[in-house]
Amino acid sequence: MNKVFLSGNLTRDAEVRYSQSGKAYARMGIAVNRPYSKEKTVDFFNLTAFGKTAEFCGRYMMKGTRVLVEGSVQLSSYENKDGVKVNGVDILVDNIEFAGSKRDGDGGGNYSGTPANSGYSNRPAAPSRNNNDDWGGEPIDPEDTPF
Repeated sequence: MNKVFLSGNLTRDAEVRYSQSGKAYARMGIAVNRPYSKEKTVDFFNLTAFGKTAEFCGRYMMKGTRVLVEGSVQLSSYENKDGVKVNGVDILVDNIEFAGSKRDGDGGGNYSGTPANSGYSNRPAAPSRNNNDDWGGEPIDPEDTPF
């Protein structure tokens, strides 16, 4: 399984471009702190989003925005103009959500001007469930719980 979850601040505004076939893609960067190191260590990753997620990022994802990202790792390599092989790591974004902005600190919250639980995903929504299906809608008495 190739799955990655990142929480950090965007290092640049999302830049949206369109492929020759007209599909949107957006590129941006994220800085992620390593919470368990004695020294302050920050890792930087390139993010790439596609389709509606890319368009969402182009509208709302700006430098300094604190985000939560779900995606997958893609390794790439190419030869630069000097003939040197360069390896890179990109994160392909499946889902991206606001977690506040840099000026909000690490306390989370929402980026100003956006509704709660803002974010965009390429995945289809899960089917809704009727809350009464599991237990019949009757009040639960705490004395009846087995723990």
